[in-house]
Amino acid sequence: MIATPLEAALVARISALSNVDVAFVPELLPQPRYPSDHRGVDGFARDAAGEARWNAMLGEAEVLYGVPGDTGPSLAAALPHAPALRWVQATAAGAGEQVRAANLTPADLARITFTSAAGVHGGMLAEFAFYGLLALRKDAARLADIRARRGWDHYPMGELEGSTIAVVGMGSIGAAIAKRARAFGMHVIGVARTAAPQPDADETVALADAGAAYARADAIAVTLPGTDATRGIIDRSAIAAWKPNTIFINVGRGSVVDQTALIDALRSRAIAGAVLDVFTPEPLPADSPVWTLPNIIFSPHTAALSVRENERIVELFCENIRCFAAGQPLRNVVNTAEFY
Repeated sequence: MIATPLEAALVARISALSNVDVAFVPELLPQPRYPSDHRGVDGFARDAAGEARWNAMLGEAEVLYGVPGDTGPSLAAALPHAPALRWVQATAAGAGEQVRAANLTPADLARITFTSAAGVHGGMLAEFAFYGLLALRKDAARLADIRARRGWDHYPMGELEGSTIAVVGMGSIGAAIAKRARAFGMHVIGVARTAAPQPDADETVALADAGAAYARADAIAVTLPGTDATRGIIDRSAIAAWKPNTIFINVGRGSVVDQTALIDALRSRAIAGAVLDVFTPEPLPADSPVWTLPNIIFSPHTAALSVRENERIVELFCENIRCFAAGQPLRNVVNTAEFY
């Protein structure tokens, strides 16, 4: 059962797989707000007949493509109607957070496998990281000011080549950032759970020893998921030890960093700048300093989105469908103990 808005051509691609019966009724789903939107327009509701039809489809589904409603509570509301459900392919890389928010019973967690879209968004997030890193290192704000007043100031620009970046979390997003960093001639320190060598890093340190890597880094890119283990791992003491030219990048989760301490460092120019796609809370309050600090490159948690996102998720799903049918391990299984 396809439980999220999806283009007809991609539905047909799933339907073309052997031994797969697809249930998809677009009128029972909200209209997408933009290409590859998985939640749809606000205020959507099925009428009584539509809800009955929806629940009947859930009752027959063994597999869901997409988390119904794209939220944890809506997932929880759907599961009592889906006794045959064995697997949910989520459309978010951070699907563990949705599963956690659903507060499911141990029985549901035991009978249903959840898989995320991890790996689908790595390229987009890496591009955003370097969009921001270049804008800050080249001082795009200063260039905009020069142009606005028709000036002709000269100043030495910063450069990426020969600088060092610490990439915290060497999963698919971290690897994508590391590959692009190497293309710019940067030295890459991978920060991972252990110091085991990473193919896309020049050297690797364990997360427990990350402080030494941060002290050497000109840029720090965080890609970690939001879990109990990662909450606040970038704290005030860590930030205080960074170099003045450090640019901090967060394309993981806002809960990983002490946002107040980060803002203080940016305000005082203790660090050079930040490239942020994620925050605590989201959406940001209207009075947050993040809106106005000039040394922040900002995205409202939209940097991973792409018009090609659905295509990439369906490609992953089709691969997983083949594994599911063959009884083979699925890609991107969510750890329902740590929820990532």
